[in-house]
Parts: sequence; structure tokens; C-alpha cells
Amino acid sequence: MRRGPTGRYSIIASAGGERVRAFVPDPLPPDPPLEIGADLRDRLDRALIALGRLDSVTTLLPDTQLFLYTYVRKEAVLSSQIEGTQSTLSDLLLFEADEIPGVPMDDVAEVSSYVAALEHGLQRIASGFPLSNRLIREVHGKLMATGRGRDKAPGEFRQSQNWLGGSRPGNARYVPPPPGEVEDCMGSLERWLHDHPQRTSPLLKAALSHVQFETIHPFLDGNGRVGRLLVTLLLCVEGVLQQPILYLSLFLKQHRDEYYEHLDSVRRDGDWESWLAFFATGVTETAEGAVHTVKRLVQLFHEDRDTVRTLGRVSGSASRLHQALQARPVDTAARLAARSGLSTPTVYTALASLESVGIVREMTGRQRHRVYAYDRYLKILSEGTELSPAD
Repeated sequence: MRRGPTGRYSIIASAGGERVRAFVPDPLPPDPPLEIGADLRDRLDRALIALGRLDSVTTLLPDTQLFLYTYVRKEAVLSSQIEGTQSTLSDLLLFEADEIPGVPMDDVAEVSSYVAALEHGLQRIASGFPLSNRLIREVHGKLMATGRGRDKAPGEFRQSQNWLGGSRPGNARYVPPPPGEVEDCMGSLERWLHDHPQRTSPLLKAALSHVQFETIHPFLDGNGRVGRLLVTLLLCVEGVLQQPILYLSLFLKQHRDEYYEHLDSVRRDGDWESWLAFFATGVTETAEGAVHTVKRLVQLFHEDRDTVRTLGRVSGSASRLHQALQARPVDTAARLAARSGLSTPTVYTALASLESVGIVREMTGRQRHRVYAYDRYLKILSEGTELSPAD
């Protein structure tokens, strides 16, 4: 449905003296109300079914937290790649093992800060803290605390004008609300998240609030990453997901142009329904992909556990390392010794056995300070994070 613009334009004067139209969105919910026809209803239903399957399939894992450790890092890599970083999952895991990654340190530090922001938000939600502007600012503060974001007012709504695309507001693709309007816009969004003026189903709330947040663009930098994280936090708060295991960044990375066009279409034409169809498709594909990944990992762990049992007298120590590598799939021998409780010589002997049967791969080629990867586990979780020339 095309309603016309979903907000008003405020005329601002840019630093160069140009008069520019900045968009100020109307508060949610959409007015006139959403028209959810049969096709859109079917898409939303399929998305909810896929989320239910995803929420239940995690029970197949021997330890959900072990999977989440790496899965959260995959999301951090993908969400940061959308913003232009060149880090891969292997780069991040090397960085966390105190090894030098294969990309500029600013890039991998930025991804590491996203992990800290994501984990902070999830911990606060788990402790019962409400999804609020305070929490959103806290998450942003963690995200921008180090690296290139330190001078972008971490944890504070912006006090100056920003824009998307172009070299200045006058030739930008989109100009968000003036800084003086940001507090009111975010206050309205917070009230709507808390079901004022009306209760909204969780999936619709996640979809609509994401667009509203991106439209307000309340921070000087990091809005895209915080906006994507908002979807997961909201689904956890609403009880749709027991574990934070749905991340849309891979889908949005693969459909980047279509995603931006949907955001523009909502602002320009009020076409919320097309955005909802796109969002529901993304949730369905992402949830089904995560279910498939979990099943593949469970099968991998079982196959490799059976292989480890064939290793004779080193099978006991190799089994302990296999468990340790499920928790941290890239690590040094010294760290593996500390985490497994094995002596360093025993760890090296067991690693050699695991390497001989193709479970472990040494990543550096060095004779000293070697780094080992749980090879097939890392390859499965790295799918989609590989960089192409277009990236």
C-alpha cells in the first residue's frame, strides 16, 4: 500500500549554507493501519514457524553456549562487513587468541567491539533490564568505545547532522532528522517498543522498529550495526527466542540494494507491506539456515568424536582437546593446555594426532607459537563471511 511519505521534512541549513530537507518520521504505528493480505500473512506465518523450529533445534547441541560463542562472532563479522570492514571470522578468532590477523588492526578491533556490544546487550536483557533508549545507548557505547569510533560520541545521541550517501547533506541519498528532533523521535520509538499506544505482535514490532531506528539514525556512527542488533534483542525480550540465535546480517548483506530500496520506499511511499514481506522472507531464510547449520554441526561433532576414539592411547587427551576446540575453534597450544588441564607436551602430541586425521589444521606454518583451528567447524561457521572482490 502506498500511503505517501511516512513523515515530514524539516528544512535545515548545512555547514556550506545549502538548504536541505531532513526527514522526520511520524511515530509508530503506521497510519493508516497496515494492510496484511493473504500473501503477507502467509509469509509472516512461515517466519514464525521457522523461528519456532530454530528455538527448539538448539536443544540438539551438547552445549548451546559453545555454539553461541562462535555464532555471535560470525554475526559481528557480517554486520561489520556491511559497514565496510575487511575482517573474516578467522581474523577475529586469531585476534582474540592474541595473534596478528590478516587485515588492518582497526578493522578487527571494530569487529571485536561489536562482539562486546552484542554480548553486553544480551546480558542486560537476560538480567531483566528493559529494551530502552538507555540500553540502546549502552550498546552503542560499547560498540564505539575503541578504534575508529572513539571520536563519534559513543553512547550519546548525536548533536550534529548526519547523512547517508554523498559527500554532504546537499547531495546525500538520505538526510535523517535534525539533531534537535532526535530525542523526541527516539522517545516515541521507546514508548512504542513498550506497547504504547497499542500492543504489537513481536515479529511486526521487530520489523517496524528496525526501519524506524534506521530512519532516525540517532548516532553519528554505528547506526546500522545497532539497528540490526535491535531485532535480535527484541525477539529475545518478547520471548520468541530463548537464545540469541537469529541474526539477519548475512541476508541483508546478500540483498543489500533491495534492503536499502525498501527503507527508502517506506519513507517515500509508506510502503510498509513490501518491507514486511522482505523482512519475513529474511527471517525465514535466516532461521532455516541456522537450523541447517546446527544439524550439520551436531553431525560433525558426532563423526569427529567417533574418529577420536580410534586414536588409541592418545584418544583420552585428544577427546579433551576436541571438547576444548568446540568452545574455541581457533587457539594456541598454550591456551588449549590451560583450558583442558593437560600438560603442554601432551597437548602437542594430541594435536598432532588430531591433525593426522583431519580434525585440526595448523594455521601459521611456524615452528613456534603455532595456532590451531578446528577446521571443518570453522569452515561451516565461516560460510557467508568470506570476502569477495565486491566487498
